[in-house]
Amino acid sequence: MVLIGFMGTGKSVVGRRLAAVTGRRFVDTDRQIEQRAGKSVAAIFRDEGEARFRERESEVVASLAGQEGCVIATGGGMALRPDQIKELGGIRVALTASPEVILERTKRRRQTRPLLSGEDRAAKIRRLLAERAPYYRLADLAVDTSQMSVDETVRLIQMRIDALEAGRSADTR
Repeated sequence: MVLIGFMGTGKSVVGRRLAAVTGRRFVDTDRQIEQRAGKSVAAIFRDEGEARFRERESEVVASLAGQEGCVIATGGGMALRPDQIKELGGIRVALTASPEVILERTKRRRQTRPLLSGEDRAAKIRRLLAERAPYYRLADLAVDTSQMSVDETVRLIQMRIDALEAGRSADTR
């Protein structure tokens, strides 16, 4: 299962809980990149630039490709590379949230969000969401986390995946 979505939609926290509930291993691609690089995502962006960060992201995807029994939380920009999302395999779940909720959730860790640095963060969020929306729509299912707790989100994802898998198995009969 692969979680995609904008920063602040809950990919890491929901992914961790979903993995625990389903007995799967949790993998956060941004944490994998940080471990390999020995520095934070923000430091990679600052020191090496976004292009090098994306190269590092590709390396992590290659190492995770096709692994079963995982819940993988991707970085917010990975959805812009649908070939990489497909390479990870599994059911793709897009987590979404309103721009206002994302703004609120991301202001606590502002220094770790390099794409939101600068002044008008709300405008940047709206612009990036609009640019990425077509890619998020490529997911097998979408869940808006704006008004739900982590546990509610996990339950809804499980229900929708069960329904999706039931539909797929009915199609193969």
